[in-house]
Amino acid sequence: MVDLLLAVVLDFLIGDPYSFPHPVKLMGNIISQEDKLVRKVFKSRKGLKFGGFIIVVFNMFISFSIPFVLLKWLKQYDVAYHIVNTYLMYTCIAARCLHKEAMKVYHAFSNGIEDARVKLSYIVGRDTTKLNEGEIVSADVETVAENTSDGVIAPLFYILLFGSPGGMMYKIVNTMDSMLGYKNDKYIDLGFFPAINDDIFNYIPARITGVLMCISSIFKYDVKNGFKIMIRDRKNHKSPNSAYPEGAVAGLLNIQLGGSSYYFGKLVEKPTIGDKKRTIEREDIKKTIDIMYRTEILFIAIWLILFIVV
Repeated sequence: MVDLLLAVVLDFLIGDPYSFPHPVKLMGNIISQEDKLVRKVFKSRKGLKFGGFIIVVFNMFISFSIPFVLLKWLKQYDVAYHIVNTYLMYTCIAARCLHKEAMKVYHAFSNGIEDARVKLSYIVGRDTTKLNEGEIVSADVETVAENTSDGVIAPLFYILLFGSPGGMMYKIVNTMDSMLGYKNDKYIDLGFFPAINDDIFNYIPARITGVLMCISSIFKYDVKNGFKIMIRDRKNHKSPNSAYPEGAVAGLLNIQLGGSSYYFGKLVEKPTIGDKKRTIEREDIKKTIDIMYRTEILFIAIWLILFIVV
């Protein structure tokens, strides 16, 4: 319990310094090499799908088993065990990093819309070169909302279930989807299983996130509308999960998110999420970050209460 609380505090205080060793960077390098290897071995569409399946199984196994064995061995060294356990948990949580990257877009507007487009391109997959200010803010808000589940609540959820090895396993599941789970010509086959696997792992956390977003926003945002839009528009997304946190935020802030966007030069038709009761504005980025932290704090508070009671 203490290790996880310390990990949350560390993330809040320092986030993920670029120079700091981070397991996700190693995961990214491994997945990149696996991508190249599978393409050398398999040439057919079925072969690439099978290769994607092998990548998923292998990476989930090593990401769970290595920290599990390491921590089991360190059990005999009490201080070292807690240091390593806390570090592993800390690297799974991305609230501060998400806050920092989202605010880079917010502050970039002071340098002109071109800089805001560039900063946004670092954290989204869509083409940002022609987006207007409202579209930039909307994409930034969507990213924070979706990643409140993917980068904060989901890793905490799996840490509570399976300890830091569970958190590490979830991180590689999410990283595989981020790197391979695209629906374009290059990854439609290789990324088939990584994308489905990510959808499965995020099914429960995404719904928990949407509910906690609304509950934690009592007396601050439009909670009734948050629940309404989350439920009404829960299917208005290509992902079976992302519309829950995005819908909650859209309803809470009385704004409209989603809509068609260009990805890799192709227009992707997407429905909207929420009602356009007012025009989206830059301050909505800050409000969404506030909702993210409120959600995280409420999740931890509920866990602590259950831990003490049970």
